[in-house]
Amino acid sequence: MQDKSCTVVLAGSNTANRYWVNYEIIKSWNEGMGVAGIYVHGLKDRGGYISGKGHNPFDYISFEDGQKLSTVAKCYDPRGRNSQERYDWISRYLSDAVEEAINIRKNH
Repeated sequence: MQDKSCTVVLAGSNTANRYWVNYEIIKSWNEGMGVAGIYVHGLKDRGGYISGKGHNPFDYISFEDGQKLSTVAKCYDPRGRNSQERYDWISRYLSDAVEEAINIRKNH
Protein backbone atom coordinates (compact mmCIF):
# COMPACT_ATOMS: atom_id res chain seq x y z
CA MET A 1 0.00 0.00 0.00
CA GLN A 2 3.03 2.23 0.01
CA ASP A 3 2.58 5.39 -2.08
CA LYS A 4 -1.16 4.74 -2.48
CA SER A 5 -3.86 7.25 -1.58
CA CYS A 6 -7.03 5.13 -1.57
CA THR A 7 -8.27 1.60 -1.07
CA VAL A 8 -11.36 0.47 -2.98
CA VAL A 9 -13.33 -2.38 -1.45
CA LEU A 10 -15.47 -4.38 -3.87
CA ALA A 11 -18.35 -5.38 -1.59
CA GLY A 12 -19.81 -8.72 -2.58
CA SER A 13 -22.23 -10.97 -0.76
CA ASN A 14 -19.48 -12.38 1.51
CA THR A 15 -17.07 -9.44 1.83
CA ALA A 16 -18.22 -7.61 4.96
CA ASN A 17 -16.65 -8.46 8.31
CA ARG A 18 -14.02 -10.83 6.92
CA TYR A 19 -10.79 -10.67 8.89
CA TRP A 20 -8.46 -9.65 6.06
CA VAL A 21 -10.96 -7.22 4.53
CA ASN A 22 -11.32 -5.47 7.89
CA TYR A 23 -7.56 -5.54 8.36
CA GLU A 24 -6.90 -3.84 5.01
CA ILE A 25 -9.60 -1.21 5.59
CA ILE A 26 -8.27 -0.36 9.06
CA LYS A 27 -4.67 -0.33 7.86
CA SER A 28 -5.56 1.95 4.94
CA TRP A 29 -7.49 4.37 7.13
CA ASN A 30 -4.79 4.44 9.81
CA GLU A 31 -2.16 5.20 7.18
CA GLY A 32 -4.18 8.22 6.02
CA MET A 33 -5.63 6.68 2.90
CA GLY A 34 -9.17 7.18 1.65
CA VAL A 35 -11.44 4.16 1.60
CA ALA A 36 -14.34 3.67 -0.79
CA GLY A 37 -16.67 0.74 -1.25
CA ILE A 38 -18.44 -0.39 -4.41
CA TYR A 39 -21.26 -2.90 -4.15
CA VAL A 40 -20.87 -5.53 -6.85
CA HIS A 41 -24.33 -7.09 -6.69
CA GLY A 42 -26.20 -7.58 -9.91
CA LEU A 43 -23.01 -8.18 -11.87
CA LYS A 44 -22.42 -11.31 -13.89
CA ASP A 45 -19.30 -13.26 -13.09
CA ARG A 46 -17.29 -15.36 -15.55
CA GLY A 47 -19.72 -18.21 -15.11
CA GLY A 48 -22.72 -16.03 -15.94
CA TYR A 49 -24.00 -16.02 -12.35
CA ILE A 50 -25.39 -12.78 -10.90
CA SER A 51 -24.11 -11.86 -7.48
CA GLY A 52 -26.29 -10.89 -4.54
CA LYS A 53 -25.88 -7.73 -2.49
CA GLY A 54 -23.71 -7.94 0.59
CA HIS A 55 -23.48 -5.75 3.67
CA ASN A 56 -21.57 -2.50 3.89
CA PRO A 57 -18.06 -3.51 5.03
CA PHE A 58 -17.62 -0.16 6.78
CA ASP A 59 -20.49 -1.03 9.17
CA TYR A 60 -18.19 -3.50 10.94
CA ILE A 61 -15.40 -1.06 11.76
CA SER A 62 -15.69 1.56 14.48
CA PHE A 63 -13.63 4.46 15.71
CA GLU A 64 -12.57 4.60 19.37
CA ASP A 65 -15.69 6.65 20.19
CA GLY A 66 -17.94 3.90 18.79
CA GLN A 67 -18.88 5.76 15.61
CA LYS A 68 -18.99 3.40 12.65
CA LEU A 69 -16.69 4.04 9.71
CA SER A 70 -19.77 3.79 7.48
CA THR A 71 -20.93 7.17 8.83
CA VAL A 72 -17.87 8.70 7.19
CA ALA A 73 -16.73 6.42 4.34
CA LYS A 74 -19.08 5.76 1.43
CA CYS A 75 -20.07 2.49 -0.17
CA TYR A 76 -21.53 3.18 -3.61
CA ASP A 77 -24.37 1.24 -5.18
CA PRO A 78 -23.89 1.23 -8.97
CA ARG A 79 -26.99 2.08 -10.94
CA GLY A 80 -28.27 0.10 -13.85
CA ARG A 81 -30.97 -2.30 -14.91
CA ASN A 82 -28.53 -5.00 -15.93
CA SER A 83 -24.96 -6.14 -15.44
CA GLN A 84 -23.53 -4.14 -18.34
CA GLU A 85 -25.11 -0.88 -17.13
CA ARG A 86 -23.68 -1.46 -13.66
CA TYR A 87 -20.22 -2.16 -15.07
CA ASP A 88 -20.52 1.03 -17.11
CA TRP A 89 -21.48 3.00 -13.98
CA ILE A 90 -18.41 1.68 -12.15
CA SER A 91 -16.17 2.53 -15.08
CA ARG A 92 -17.59 6.03 -15.32
CA TYR A 93 -17.69 6.96 -11.61
CA LEU A 94 -14.88 4.99 -9.96
CA SER A 95 -12.35 7.81 -10.24
CA ASP A 96 -14.87 10.25 -8.72
CA ALA A 97 -15.46 7.85 -5.81
CA VAL A 98 -11.71 7.57 -5.22
CA GLU A 99 -11.24 11.35 -5.24
CA GLU A 100 -14.16 11.80 -2.84
CA ALA A 101 -12.74 9.13 -0.50
CA ILE A 102 -9.36 10.87 -0.47
CA ASN A 103 -11.02 14.18 0.38
CA ILE A 104 -13.13 12.62 3.11
CA ARG A 105 -10.01 11.13 4.70
CA LYS A 106 -8.13 14.44 4.51
CA ASN A 107 -10.99 16.12 6.39
CA HIS A 108 -11.52 13.46 9.04
